[in-house]
Amino acid sequence: MRILLDGMGGDYSPVEVVKGAIKAAEEIKETIAIIGPEKEIARLLKKNSCKADNIEIINATEVITNCDAPAMAIKRKKDSTIVKGMRMLKDGEGDAFISAGSTGALLSGGLLILGRIRGIKRPAIAAWVPKIGKSGTTLLLDCGANVDSKPEYILQNGIMGSMFVQGVKGINDPSVGLLNIGAEPEKGDELHKQAYDKLLNSSVNFAGNVEGRDVITTDLDVIATDGFSGNIFIKSSEGVALAIMGRIKEKMTDGLAAKAGALLSYTKLKEVKKEFNYSEAGAAPILGLKAPVLKLHGNSKARDFYYAIIQAVPYVEKQVTEMITDAVNKNKKWF
Repeated sequence: MRILLDGMGGDYSPVEVVKGAIKAAEEIKETIAIIGPEKEIARLLKKNSCKADNIEIINATEVITNCDAPAMAIKRKKDSTIVKGMRMLKDGEGDAFISAGSTGALLSGGLLILGRIRGIKRPAIAAWVPKIGKSGTTLLLDCGANVDSKPEYILQNGIMGSMFVQGVKGINDPSVGLLNIGAEPEKGDELHKQAYDKLLNSSVNFAGNVEGRDVITTDLDVIATDGFSGNIFIKSSEGVALAIMGRIKEKMTDGLAAKAGALLSYTKLKEVKKEFNYSEAGAAPILGLKAPVLKLHGNSKARDFYYAIIQAVPYVEKQVTEMITDAVNKNKKWF
């Protein structure tokens, strides 16, 4: 297996990318190919005393930034890390591609170079949501790939999410919910009412509607939604979590008494922080493409790249893309 890694994607590339790759290479036997400026990547590997023999460098001289128009950049920057990674994936020279680069460029590259799985209407970005007070995570999709949705898109999100969780986590017949404004079947606008009916009649293990407040405490494995609602939920949740943790830290360091209390409760505070940490769950898969593509946050550090690489292994080994293809064919009468 060869895992392709965008060496120039993200705010802290290539330094943190290389560090994450080195850590992962020490634990897995699969080959990790870092795509980027060869001399700089080699220098960083040497600087970090890399002894792993399963890391290789693929030279790329261009980078697609967030300032570039995604589709145009894919067509013009032929030697960019994203274009090179996508083409290698398409040509069978890699099994998965990981990047913390431009989301738009990854989506455009995925569509223009890789293409969609036959029958898939629109690819979707999935994200892991921590189950607060419980172990594990819930997969939420779509988180922004398609802001204009249709009922069949949401159905396909449920199907793709179910197959991904089954393959990567080994959960048989994962439970799937629909993000909505109420738990009752008749709640929501026409889009969500129709999506509800399609999910109910499909092969997925549909458990009904889920309200926004219950997403982080649910026992469900997958929550399907449209890209507009999913993106707002993810970003709002992230903002609230960061604000709360920041406020707690501020209050816990406000004076000697507070600092003493913080010291005594350090272990428990660390446990709470860990519950809100998304990085350990891995990257966000872009589901619906013909090969595995994983997207990391732009501010990802070595730890995040490490977990993404580890996550990519079962994604490929369990043939999740093929599982999605089979599930889509099984449910195509509902599209």
